[in-house]
Amino acid sequence: MDRFTSLTAFVRVVENGGFSAAARRLNMSTTMVSNHVQALEDRLGVRLLNRTTRKVSLTEIGQAYYDRSTQILADLEQADDIAGALQSTPRGTLRVHTATHMVPFVAPVVAEFLSAYSEVKVDLRMGEANVDLIEEGYDIALRMTSPPDSSLIVRSLATWRHVLCCSHDYLDKHGRVQQLDELAGHNCGRHLNYPFGDEWRFLDRKGTPASVRISGSLITNSGEALREVALAGAAVCLMAGFLISDDLEAGRLVRLLPEYRTVELSMNAVYPHRHHLSAKVRTFLDMLVHHSAEQQKLINPYS
Repeated sequence: MDRFTSLTAFVRVVENGGFSAAARRLNMSTTMVSNHVQALEDRLGVRLLNRTTRKVSLTEIGQAYYDRSTQILADLEQADDIAGALQSTPRGTLRVHTATHMVPFVAPVVAEFLSAYSEVKVDLRMGEANVDLIEEGYDIALRMTSPPDSSLIVRSLATWRHVLCCSHDYLDKHGRVQQLDELAGHNCGRHLNYPFGDEWRFLDRKGTPASVRISGSLITNSGEALREVALAGAAVCLMAGFLISDDLEAGRLVRLLPEYRTVELSMNAVYPHRHHLSAKVRTFLDMLVHHSAEQQKLINPYS
């Protein structure tokens, strides 16, 4: 069997956690992927992978071989890119997955990217779930917070803060919140992706950390749903400042406990670790960083 294909199959099995996922990634049958890995092991005379019915894991020798193999494949990819002039001109399809709230900031960059480079296409998907970049074939994911997978590369685009708020109707029914610990007795709507769960974290005027454990009748992965619940007077919510700045200015929502600032978070571009980024990814990232810097005040009006 072709040694390069066998090496590629082995690396993809490790990256994707199994033979079936690697087969989908390589567009070949699971049997063929298994045969390539077996041929590699036979040639080397060692076992690279431990196989069970539930998972695949690296042996000690397999780990060392995988580390070197990924470097070899990255070097070959870089050589191909240089030979094909892909490093000077973005081309091909860029697959991007973005958190829903980031669409207004991402869309202008996509438009600029497509206008500037005639040989690129963009496949832009949105949603709140954390996608598997490697298995699902995405080049970049754009997230409101850092991903749980530490093997991914995270590039900060802009900072932002939540705002503690509710409607006038809620205050009329339940009374004004005077102290932070009083939130424990209120109906608080919580976003599923809030990084600290049901512990809402703040900084006081001196920068000292403070927190309160909350509960409530709504947990959702939709910021817009939280906004509607807050506007309807049904709950106290922590909302991204850029989502409700108009509501606060118009008086539809009221900012609570302004002496407390929420913890600063980061909008991030996330991408798999690669030795060499293609021009389409690198250029799009640079454009995102530039655009986000220009929009920082709009993204974080309550800094």
